[in-house]
Amino acid sequence: MKTFKLILFSVIVICFFSSFKAPKNSPVAANGKLQVIATQLCNNKGEPLMLRGASFGWHNLWPRFYNKKAVAWLASDWKCNVVRASMGVGLDDSYLENPEFALQCVKNVVDGAIKQGIYVIIDFHSHKIHTDEAKKFFTLMAEKYGNYPNVIYEIFNEPDYYTWPEVKLYSEELIKTIRAIDRDNIILVGSPHWDQDIHLVAEDPITGHSNLMYTMHFYAGTHKQWLRDRTDAAMAKGIPIFVSECAGMEATGDGPVDEVEWKAFLDWMEARKISWIVWSVSDKNETCSMLLPRASAEGNWTDDLIKSWGKISRESIRKGNLKK
Repeated sequence: MKTFKLILFSVIVICFFSSFKAPKNSPVAANGKLQVIATQLCNNKGEPLMLRGASFGWHNLWPRFYNKKAVAWLASDWKCNVVRASMGVGLDDSYLENPEFALQCVKNVVDGAIKQGIYVIIDFHSHKIHTDEAKKFFTLMAEKYGNYPNVIYEIFNEPDYYTWPEVKLYSEELIKTIRAIDRDNIILVGSPHWDQDIHLVAEDPITGHSNLMYTMHFYAGTHKQWLRDRTDAAMAKGIPIFVSECAGMEATGDGPVDEVEWKAFLDWMEARKISWIVWSVSDKNETCSMLLPRASAEGNWTDDLIKSWGKISRESIRKGNLKK
């Protein structure tokens, strides 16, 4: 009976793969399942690929934007080829207190991305280690979405004051959990000090697994050439980098946009083909929130509804993803 069930499951999986097709001319139709070759994110043909897109804010603070129409607008108007669902683990009414609502928000974004044929990062948006809760969450996500080439797992957003051995141990547990179900979709691993201590990763990387990348986050008003140099040094040691969150202002998310440093980071990422995600689709009264409170939850954001950082982000994404 067990053998029969295993064969039946295998047939179902094969039928799914043969029937799943991304929308014609979409990023996923063009590039398929992603892979990491050396330090480079590549498409299914082994060609270098850059993803450029936007991150939704914490789901428990801005749940109204977690819908398929908002994803469709980001794909069609902003030309995002990736979005990031930042499932809040912390603050009020987070995944820890209200998991069903959190899961529904994430599913709305992931389902929307699959419908549009773009990539999507499933982000466990926490600054603290919650190993058991994360394993349960990513088991659910891998079981539901592991067969889709669209999916990227971000297992720990911005560890704060943990050591790299602590983050590494947690990450290895999560990688084993995901790989027991999904053998090859990309997994993003965080590093200490809000994803800036990438040099510690380079000294002692995770081994024995493929299709891993490490996240570096920057806010151009705070993080300057030193972080670019540190990341270059890590890449020179073989560490694949994915900038899963970035913005142009101070690390607080507020203050003026440093357009000179933002351009310096953009040029640096383009030269190295490092994928990047801007923060964030939200409407808080701070610089990094890209929309005004009167903006619709479902897209159709005209210029009068997009704040300054949102306009810079949209222009940067469109410029990168529309170029030949």
